[in-house]
Amino acid sequence: MRHLVTGGSGFLGNLIARRLLERGEQVSVLDIWEDPTRPTDINFIHADIRDRSAVAKAMSGIDIVHHNVALVPLTKSGQKFWEVNVDGSRIAAEEAAKAGVNSFIHMSSSAIYGIPESCPITAQTPTNPAEIYGRGKLAGELAVRQVAENAGMKLVVIRPRTILGHGRLGIFQILFKWIEEGRTIWIIGPGTGGFQFVHANDLMDAYMIALDSNHPGVYNVGTDRFTSLRKSLENLISHTGSKSKVKSLPQSLTINSLKILDKLHLSPLAPWHYLTYHKPFFFDMQPLLDLGWKAKYSNDEMLAESYDWFIAHKNDPDSASDSASPHRKPVAEGILKWVRKFS
Repeated sequence: MRHLVTGGSGFLGNLIARRLLERGEQVSVLDIWEDPTRPTDINFIHADIRDRSAVAKAMSGIDIVHHNVALVPLTKSGQKFWEVNVDGSRIAAEEAAKAGVNSFIHMSSSAIYGIPESCPITAQTPTNPAEIYGRGKLAGELAVRQVAENAGMKLVVIRPRTILGHGRLGIFQILFKWIEEGRTIWIIGPGTGGFQFVHANDLMDAYMIALDSNHPGVYNVGTDRFTSLRKSLENLISHTGSKSKVKSLPQSLTINSLKILDKLHLSPLAPWHYLTYHKPFFFDMQPLLDLGWKAKYSNDEMLAESYDWFIAHKNDPDSASDSASPHRKPVAEGILKWVRKFS
């Protein structure tokens, strides 16, 4: 089978492309940035997802499209969220349909659920995005769905929880650095509600089950072993032997302060982070368990592994420092740098 992975140099797209290659598939990736560690057996196509003619050319002869191009919350991209995550997704789906692609696998986001009224979240839980990134991801998913339905193209939608794993930096690089230095780890409110992550390898296992099932549908993916955000952080600190402590900040005052700092471009935290990370948020994993999937990593295990990888590689030459993928490179702390000094 011939596969095209859009956004194939990013954190997730890169994993999908390599997993497909391991299975003996013919793989091409489309991205605006070429990963220097890309296996030579994976074909690279330099193109912007908004360039319809380039996307159309890339779709020629493809059997399955894996659509992963997206601007993530850390980029704080404003209107570009719509241009890339919505219009770009629509272009990818339309050109795939025109090229006679058999299946389209769309990487969505748990952000489309916003702040759920109750958990666990199922595929039937109403979508109600709480911020601009989530609204864009939902609009992109709906655009792709409409194109697929009109064209009779099989569509699989993957909605993952926050992802951890080797090489995952972004906002977690700040957390790990603070713990390494024994700083206070501040959370909004008590942080005692259930809070779920997913390991990249477990996500890839679920992804391949969805691919092999050849059955259109929506797949929510997260670990089935988790506690609260507070407990997960406390367990990580215990694993590291750090002197860090987890302490709570008042919800309303903190969120309003972070909104102001965000508008002033002084904080790396995006609305998706400060509007949702203090709330219970977890998926019902029974549908995937019924298909034979089983998470290998709990919250505690994936956080510990990701931290250990960060420590082991923090002094390595950063080959991804110029990456177009925010999840594969460190993030500037902004005003949090000064908060860290006094924590």
